[in-house]
Amino acid sequence: MPFRANHLSHFKTLASIRAPRVTRALAWMLVATIVGCILFMIFVPWVQTAPGTGAVIALDPRDRVQNITALVPGRIEQWYVTDGSLVKRGDPIARISDNDPNLLDRLRAERAQADVEIMAAQQAMRVAQLDVSRMETLYREGLAPRRDYELAQIKVSDYAAKVAQARAERTRVDVSLNRQSVQMIRAPRAGRVLRIQGGDNATMVSAGDIVATFAPEQSQRVVELYVDGRDVPLIEIGRRVRLEFEGWPAIQFSGWPSVAQGMFDGKVRAIDVSASANGLFRVIVEPASDRPAWPQEPYVRLGAKVRGWVLMDTVSVGFELWRQLNDFPLQFQRPGNVPDASATNATDANANSNAK
Repeated sequence: MPFRANHLSHFKTLASIRAPRVTRALAWMLVATIVGCILFMIFVPWVQTAPGTGAVIALDPRDRVQNITALVPGRIEQWYVTDGSLVKRGDPIARISDNDPNLLDRLRAERAQADVEIMAAQQAMRVAQLDVSRMETLYREGLAPRRDYELAQIKVSDYAAKVAQARAERTRVDVSLNRQSVQMIRAPRAGRVLRIQGGDNATMVSAGDIVATFAPEQSQRVVELYVDGRDVPLIEIGRRVRLEFEGWPAIQFSGWPSVAQGMFDGKVRAIDVSASANGLFRVIVEPASDRPAWPQEPYVRLGAKVRGWVLMDTVSVGFELWRQLNDFPLQFQRPGNVPDASATNATDANANSNAK
């Protein structure tokens, strides 16, 4: 016999039991929340990112921090700069003197002596050449033996060898003079002396020893990011990158670049073909010409730490959660799957709108 609602009148206690109104409201709210979450994960887009950390560097190797070395051995006689000094191209930094204070005078005397020896040997060679001409005439007329003619030629060759030897000695002295003339260490370009590493007058330095650390003031800056090897094969040159500079206030939402604050844009310039010593791959990021410029010094200096996110494909939030839970790699286009032109244009437009 089917159960009817009026049968509850016979069971007064059961009929009096009802679910509280608050419980019914919470149940409806829970159902609505579950449905909303499902719709959210299906229809809300999420921009996948390849995270990395790195630092600000100079693109030109000449603009990076470099060591200034001593060109000749000796002792540092005088410093013209201190830590933090601003210098221009050619400004003196330090002067190195040899242990022998009269070395330059002796080298100049040796050069003068070599010049005199060259002149004397050349004069003697000219006289010997005249003797060769006379002996040749006498030999042809039969008035002198062939041996005397050959000895005159040998004497000319001896004087030519002496001239060559004297010129070689003068060249050696000139080299020594030129090396001593570079005892003044000068700035290679405009910049700042970061640290003095040389000693005082009692400290000896050898050729190639570091005496100071120098950094140019103006340089074309880029960012080097170190990215995990799982994500590097999917990164292409020209990909957009969002950057967060150390010391610059920022709020980042990796999946929604449009709501991030204090972030700056760049694009991938180059990717290393081999891993670095830390096991990660280096990605060079340059400023994006169609986006606001990066902060200038002194807000962001060379060597400042940077966090970056390379913007990849756009997927749904649910797919991204599933990928993260399963530790899968980023979404990518498989070889041979050429996307439709309209779909490609829509994806590019979506990425550009999110990056703004």
